[in-house]
Amino acid sequence: MSSTFVVLVARDLRLAARRRIDAALPLAFFTVAVSLFPLGVGPEPQMLRQIAPGVVWVAALLAAMLSVTQLYASDLSDGSLEQMLLVPGGRIAIVAAKAVSHWLLTGLPLALAAPLFGLLFDVSPAALVALVASLVLGTPVLSLLGGLGAALTLGLRSGAVLLILIIVPLCIPVLIFGAGAVAAIDAGQSARGHYSLLGALLIFTGLLAPVATAAALRIATE
Repeated sequence: MSSTFVVLVARDLRLAARRRIDAALPLAFFTVAVSLFPLGVGPEPQMLRQIAPGVVWVAALLAAMLSVTQLYASDLSDGSLEQMLLVPGGRIAIVAAKAVSHWLLTGLPLALAAPLFGLLFDVSPAALVALVASLVLGTPVLSLLGGLGAALTLGLRSGAVLLILIIVPLCIPVLIFGAGAVAAIDAGQSARGHYSLLGALLIFTGLLAPVATAAALRIATE
């Protein structure tokens, strides 16, 4: 299973390197969405600091959902998904590899780019650190839940709309605790509780989402 996982992650990264425009689309969307808010709400520093955590996290959530819709669709269309599912014990490895590759291509770049956009909102250095930490803890949950939604809507007409309707409500706790961690630091409080809850959500999702996603893939391909 470990060898299958490594091979699939490397395969997805190579495919993303060949499709650079598609791979860069979530980051481009994130950049445009976050950059437009200061222009819309005005240059007041206090207002920008207050809305910064929510703006960044909402943009990150939408960017993740934008890229997750094709997580399994291309493999299904060319027949490679069925072949990968024939590997003994390969379903969990496939799901885990897809989630990790999606996070490496989407979640990690968003977390690394967040401090640059945090400066647009006049966020303090401590709050920037909290923003990056919350994104590092929270974006893997978005990838895991997005993979579940992609498997549930695989092959369905208007699957992208259904995916958003199914998965976005499940991502709301991550959004709340992620933005809350930054707001707590900005208010001079400890964000340890928010980090603990994000870590608990990551563990809970990491244990259950791959199993559910593997079952959804089996149903979608039968």
